[in-house]
Formats: sequence, C-alpha cells, structure tokens
Amino acid sequence: MTSQNSFTSRAVPSGAAALVVGLTLALSGCNSGGSPGPGGTSSQVAEEKPTASATATPTPTPNAVYKPADASGPAQNVPVPVLPEVAKTETKEGAEAFTKHWFAVLSYAYETGDAASFESIAPSPCEACQKVSKVIKDWHSEGRWLVGGKLSTPVANTTFTKGKNGTYQVAAQVHQDPLIYMRADGTVARTDPQAPDQGNLLVLSYADGKWSVVELGNIVG
Repeated sequence: MTSQNSFTSRAVPSGAAALVVGLTLALSGCNSGGSPGPGGTSSQVAEEKPTASATATPTPTPNAVYKPADASGPAQNVPVPVLPEVAKTETKEGAEAFTKHWFAVLSYAYETGDAASFESIAPSPCEACQKVSKVIKDWHSEGRWLVGGKLSTPVANTTFTKGKNGTYQVAAQVHQDPLIYMRADGTVARTDPQAPDQGNLLVLSYADGKWSVVELGNIVG
C-alpha cells in the first residue's frame, strides 16, 4: 500500500465500517416490531424492556473470569485493551501499533456496549466512527446484546508519509468473527456469518502526545 491509495468513508462499507449497516438493519427490525432484516427472523417482536440479566460488565473486577457472550447473556469481565507504549510515539511502529489497538478497543465496545474508550480515540471529526459508536450503544440498550463479532487485526501497515494536512494513512487487514444480535428476551434478531477479511484505511492524527482517528474508510484501489 502506498500513500497514493484512496479511500472512502461513506461508500461501500467494509470491516469495522460495516457495523453501521449491520446494526442499523437489526435495530430497524427490532424497534419496528417486524422483520429484523436480512439474516434475521420474521416473527413479531414484543416490546423490549431492560433486564438486569442482560447488562454487560464493561470493567472486569480483580481476578474475575472472562466469560464471552452467548445465548444466555452478554459478555462478563471483558479484558480492557491496554495501549502499548510504542503506540504513544509518533513513529511508523507507533502508528501501526495504535491502529491495532484501535480495533481492539472497537472489539471491546462490541462485547460490552461501553464505547467511552472508543470515542476517546475516535473524536467527532471521524463521522464513520461516530456512527459505529452510536449503533453499538443503541443495540446494547434495553437489554439487548451481541454474541461474537470479535475483531482482530493480523496486519497494519503504513509508509509513514505525512500528508499536507499533517495526517498519516494506515492500511489494516481486519478479521471479524460471526456475529449474532440478541434481543432482551433471548431470541435472535439477526445473524451475520463469517465474512472474508477486509481492508480498512485509517487516517490518523498525532497531537499532544497521542494518536486519534480522523477518518475511517475502506481501501478502493
């Protein structure tokens, strides 16, 4: 990938950006009381009420055992991603390490519904990031949760060429596990099967000793 590669943040979504479409379809079906969209069921959906049993535990307690989400309830004691020291530096290695950390934080938000850490490293200039954050929080409200969907980043690479606006581009190969959208009553609203790994492009800015995402898109050439 060279600095000439182009990207789009609002064209055909891929990787993390595809979450906006997937969750929006599922939310539309559940909130309307009809079909949750492609891949979901067509049965009528009763009004969903918050339930204590379907509340994720965003911050693990000392010595607590991590329990992934399943059909019986949301994830518990999810390990909080820790920013590597190298990811704090304005270097090629730092930009690549931050990119992998960014997807780890997004994956954490998937599991817990807690998007605070994600929003702190994906500020308002990144419109696609804000849409992702909103649909994550919306789905995890009223007792709903997600099963699977864990993100990993096998490859993150940058030429570390600073653009005229002071930003850097980092290409990332993103893998996502199959994803199931669960309603508060324990029924399945939608199922997304395993998809091929996707190529995403993050535009990063470095200021005040830390990285943040300015824009997120999919690689188109």
